[in-house]
This record gives sequence, structure tokens and C-alpha cells, in this order.
Amino acid sequence: MSSLARPSTTTIITATVGTLVTGFVAYAIYFDHKRQTDPEFRKALKRESRREARIARTQAEAQGAQQKEAIKTAVEAAKQEGFPTDVEDKEAFFMTEVARGETLCQDGSDQVEAALCFYKALKVYPQPTDLISIYDKTVPKPVLDILAEMIATDPSISVGRFGGSDGGSQHGIDD
Repeated sequence: MSSLARPSTTTIITATVGTLVTGFVAYAIYFDHKRQTDPEFRKALKRESRREARIARTQAEAQGAQQKEAIKTAVEAAKQEGFPTDVEDKEAFFMTEVARGETLCQDGSDQVEAALCFYKALKVYPQPTDLISIYDKTVPKPVLDILAEMIATDPSISVGRFGGSDGGSQHGIDD
């Protein structure tokens, strides 16, 4: 019979984990040393970083172009649907669209659709400049930016300057 004792499972696991950690630390030290001393390695890292930044920038530009096209399409579709002309219908339409826009803003599902709801409400509101001041205080900035693009694509909305007569310089501070 063999008098050799088998190592316990805990000893094997501990030795394996220790070996893996030691290997990882050794690689980290090697990588750091190479990064600090090898000019070609540093150049390669910089090139890779620049390439990734360029790809990210290109993707962001493409996404921005797609969003602008989606905004333009949404505004045209809203114009094609038309807007109510009767005062009671306008009021009901306004309340419905604002409620839909607020719901979409809260769940964060579709910012373009939320902005479109606010845009439709703006189209039927008698004083768009006043409503924009309210939107400026209540609507999240990303949705407000999309709404601003929608307004810019529709010359039939005359809003003048955003923020009313004081040029948007309210700070909400009472003296």
C-alpha cells in the first residue's frame, strides 16, 4: 500500500488560485515595464487609442445624422397628420400630447417620440414662446435639444428668442 497522502481539495484550489494571481501580477508588472521603457510599444498604444477614438467619433457622427433624419421624418409625418383647428379640440390635443410626452420622458424609452409629443403640443399652443419657457424648466435636456431641432426644421413656428424677454437669464434666486 502507498503511504503517500493525497493533497486536500482546498490545498489544490489555493495553489491554483495563487498561481493564477501570481501570473496576473507578473504580467501586469511586465506590461507596465514595457509601457514605460519601449518607445515602439508606447507608439502602438497611442495609435490604437487614436484609432478607437476615431471610430467612436465616426459612429457618433453617423448616429447624429440618423437622429437628424428621424427628427425631420417625424416632423413631416406630424405635419401630414395635421393639427386640430377648433379651440376645444386644440385644448384636448394639447393636454394629450403633453401627457404622452411626460410619460415617454419618465420611462426614457424614445426621446424623439417624447420630443415629438411636445412639438405637437407646441404647434397648437397659442403662445409658443411661453410654452418653450415652461419646457425649458420641466423637460429633460436631451429631449429639449431634440425639440429645438424640430422647431428649427419647422419655419411655421415663430418663437423668437428662447426663454422670453429676459434672454433666458433667470437663475431662480430670490433676493
